[in-house]
Amino acid sequence: MSLSEQQAAALSAETVVVAAGRPPRERDQPVNHPVVLSSTYFGTGALGDGDRGYGRYSNPTWDPFEEALGQLEGSELPGLLYASGLAAVSSALSLIPAGGVLVMPTHSYSGSLVMAAELAQKGFIELRTVDIADTGAVREALAPRSPAAGPQARPAAMLWLESPTNPMLGIADVSALTDAAHAVGAIVVTDNTFSTPLVQQPLLLGSDVVLHSVTKYLAGHSDVVLGALATSNPDIRSALLHHRTIHGAIAGPFEAWLALRGLRTLALRIERSQASAMVLAERLGDHPAVESVRFPGLSADPGHERAKAQMKGFGSIICIQVRPAAGMSGADAADKLVAAVQLWLPATSLGGVESLIERRRRHTAEPASVPENLVRLSVGIENVEDLWADVKQALDSLDG
Repeated sequence: MSLSEQQAAALSAETVVVAAGRPPRERDQPVNHPVVLSSTYFGTGALGDGDRGYGRYSNPTWDPFEEALGQLEGSELPGLLYASGLAAVSSALSLIPAGGVLVMPTHSYSGSLVMAAELAQKGFIELRTVDIADTGAVREALAPRSPAAGPQARPAAMLWLESPTNPMLGIADVSALTDAAHAVGAIVVTDNTFSTPLVQQPLLLGSDVVLHSVTKYLAGHSDVVLGALATSNPDIRSALLHHRTIHGAIAGPFEAWLALRGLRTLALRIERSQASAMVLAERLGDHPAVESVRFPGLSADPGHERAKAQMKGFGSIICIQVRPAAGMSGADAADKLVAAVQLWLPATSLGGVESLIERRRRHTAEPASVPENLVRLSVGIENVEDLWADVKQALDSLDG
């Protein structure tokens, strides 16, 4: 492959996203890996002998993306690509032993919450949800409960982190919480989808596993559905790889190729979208139709100082609560705002080149603690003045 771990460590992440995962420099060879469409490979099929064997085990088109992701997250091991973000979530949750305790943010990706809740309902795990921004509360949730609680006396087996959280943008003290989790023998999984490795590297902050919905920022063009995991622990990686192979949650080669192509422009997209998000967050906070703004880049945001200490930026997701006009519910006001935009796209997902807007509580799986009038904005790479003009006219229309 193109970069050794030592070379990658010496380069900026903005260069690694472009240079990692290139083919060998040989005359007349392509500078980009081609798509390999094959279900099987010549050889004995014995993986222990180094053969690829079969398409469910490996595909050459996965390799460059997995190498690049591992290097971007600061690992000497390649990442693992999955068929979707939730496939990666399922693989990560498989690391919890039977009956083990999972501590998860009250506000986090709804798919992760639903999957964890279903495992708990079936008795496979015990689930404890907590405000991840409250370090003391998380430490308490990790610790063994009173012996009188019976099975609930166990300490946590896994701490699940999101920072910033989806959609409330709470900021966890990742280093402090990973230390607390490791002290009780728990492993730490951090969903880094909102930040990307260019903004935050959880493995370097102590996490054991990093998760991405590749669908979002890494691929960046709203045209693939993929997930990924990265770790620096060989034993954990082996367990995750086994789960992917046995459960068959593998990426299609063309999707993997598209994701790597999207990754090449990640630094430029992040730079543009973060700068625009800061401008928009500041202006949104001054609009009379906006009740509150959450964006960790704002100095008044509750998570600002913590984000500044552990992140290289503040991301490009903004959440606002819309102030309803007289006689209007919060949900109606938020829906009216979303319906009134013309450039912003009313759609779910995030992290693409286009700017998206949606009311989160319209999803039945969203936690009831998410306000009905909360609107999530994913800032893309359009001109910031055009984005502001559009959302401003939509906000101005709420009194009309």
